[in-house]
Amino acid sequence: MKKLMMKYYVTIFLLLMFFISEKIFSQENHNVFPGLAWETSNPEQSGWSENKLTEAKSFFDSLPPASLIVIDKGKVVVDWGSDTMRIKISSMRKSLLSCLYGIHINNKEIDINKTLKVSGIDDVPPLTAEEKQATIKMLLEARSGVYHSYVAGTPAMRIKMPARGSHLPGTFWYYNNWDFNALGGIFEKQTHTKISEAFNKDIASPLHMQDFKEQDMYYLYANTDAPDYEKSVYPAYHFRMSTRDLARFGYLYLCKGNWNGKQKVPAEWIAESTQSYSVTNDGNGYGYLWWVNDFGPDIKCFSAEGALGKYIIVIPGSDLVVVYLNHTEYPDNIKNMSPEDLKKLPTETDAQMNQLLKMLMAAQPFKNKPGK
Repeated sequence: MKKLMMKYYVTIFLLLMFFISEKIFSQENHNVFPGLAWETSNPEQSGWSENKLTEAKSFFDSLPPASLIVIDKGKVVVDWGSDTMRIKISSMRKSLLSCLYGIHINNKEIDINKTLKVSGIDDVPPLTAEEKQATIKMLLEARSGVYHSYVAGTPAMRIKMPARGSHLPGTFWYYNNWDFNALGGIFEKQTHTKISEAFNKDIASPLHMQDFKEQDMYYLYANTDAPDYEKSVYPAYHFRMSTRDLARFGYLYLCKGNWNGKQKVPAEWIAESTQSYSVTNDGNGYGYLWWVNDFGPDIKCFSAEGALGKYIIVIPGSDLVVVYLNHTEYPDNIKNMSPEDLKKLPTETDAQMNQLLKMLMAAQPFKNKPGK
């Protein structure tokens, strides 16, 4: 009798643990993935507030022309503007490269703990012996201490750049385009693969991106007559992409690198690269080429961001991916543009994106339940 009772209790315990684990698994894993096209969900039927979405749409329409897509639990609930238009994403490119690093570190092709010296990395004009002590990881964190001239970047970035030799490698955070461009060169040198080829093979094709083509990624080199502040052997690597393709990339990160049952990016890398290692000038966080909680303490997220209002925002606690692309592209060559002309370019501020995000999140179903 005691043996039967014990067997009964063990069976009940195992069944209970099974249902608990299934519940946890279903909460942590998203089992709706886009095929050749995204599935759409009627916002109102899904419990979203029609009135609040109308308010958000009115605010969106007041901003410069843009495209916006919102993914809720793997389905499109908001799609405003053109989701197929390929637009230069500016500095969002850096988060795409971070993903490629995670894949190829896992393949043992890159060791981010090696110094620039050991990795055979230099520039023209040459790096100092001290600068060569920076590790690849420090470049991913924007903490290299290498304040060398670089290609691309905004005037504000150049004004704020510290003097060469002012900070030891690893001791100071600065949003540094030299770090980011050099990381592109290091990636290609160590993997023997072009960034566009790797992105297409490792990310775009497996995720069935609908619009991306390898020729949508291009390099911006320093011209022979470039001013001293642009002289570098490392080009900027730019992408033009659509909101619906970038939404797949954001959803991959929301799903911790797992795409429909296949681990495309190590979950450990996603967790490591999207946590903060530095406090930025705005008091927010920065990981490995990802911004962390950049929209205030009320929105726990990580984001890829580019000039003039380009965003991928992943909000794990709300199962949301938000992609916003201002249709205006930041010019490749700004040396002939006046500061006044640059200021006239249509843009969207972080404060406006913050407001739009809060309006979208206020329209979510759980925000509209009694007692919430």
